[in-house]
Amino acid sequence: MLAAGLLFAGMDAGMKWISTDYPPFQVATLRSLSALPLVLAWIAWRGRAGTLLRVHWRLHLLRGLLGVGMMVGFVYGLARMPLSTAYTIVFVAPLMVTALAVPFLGEKVGPRRWAAIGVGLLGVLVVLRPTGEGVATVAGLAVVLAALSYAIAAITVRKLALRDSPEAMVFWFLVLLGAFAGAVAAFDWHPVQRVHWPVIAAIGVTGALGQVALTHAFRLGEASQIAPLEYAALVWVVLLDLVVWQALPDGATWLGAAIIIASGLYLIRRERIVGGQRPDDAAQTPPP
Repeated sequence: MLAAGLLFAGMDAGMKWISTDYPPFQVATLRSLSALPLVLAWIAWRGRAGTLLRVHWRLHLLRGLLGVGMMVGFVYGLARMPLSTAYTIVFVAPLMVTALAVPFLGEKVGPRRWAAIGVGLLGVLVVLRPTGEGVATVAGLAVVLAALSYAIAAITVRKLALRDSPEAMVFWFLVLLGAFAGAVAAFDWHPVQRVHWPVIAAIGVTGALGQVALTHAFRLGEASQIAPLEYAALVWVVLLDLVVWQALPDGATWLGAAIIIASGLYLIRRERIVGGQRPDDAAQTPPP
């Protein structure tokens, strides 16, 4: 998950770079198509092409649609706010994953972790500042929608991992994302400028490697425990904002980020405590 955060930070910086020149659906399509050749090479190298058709098609289609909502909402926000601000809002996604893991995965979340989720959501409100000069605009709300789409998609990954291969999950996510987003982008397709091809290639490399890392992370670990590790990406996006766009988050964004990250770190701590309990001891211990 830590590797995925670093790779996706590079990918998102590339998408922000081109987001002012192309519609969000086209950027989502380019992100998918640029990574697909590398993913196909990875699948061929592993000799796993035979696993691509034995899949849970309904969940893959749902994940593809969620991927479009996630990517389009995020790209729309990237074009209108600093990368670090968009990331801070998206940081609520791991909290959403923890909450959604209860009804969809049957994972147990006690009152302390529910309190942490509530505090994290308050942190999002601090960033959005709906009653002040914040980012509670269409762009800010689009990024919140992207975070929700990501959280639900992460739950589908956990479900799919019970029967589908990592190669199939990565491949079909990119194919369906490109197909769904491309169908909409075709109505307003802008010719790709030559100067942007290296950026698109970088998006493809980092996106492909990041998707593989993310898929393995959710396949090997519990959703509520793995997701908060994405917070480490804030370091990279702040540096990218500073070096490339000469922008830094304002005070309210820093405060909101601190609240959200603190909530996520508390969730990690509670997971470690609960995971370290013996079954007989756990029965005598108050719920987490």
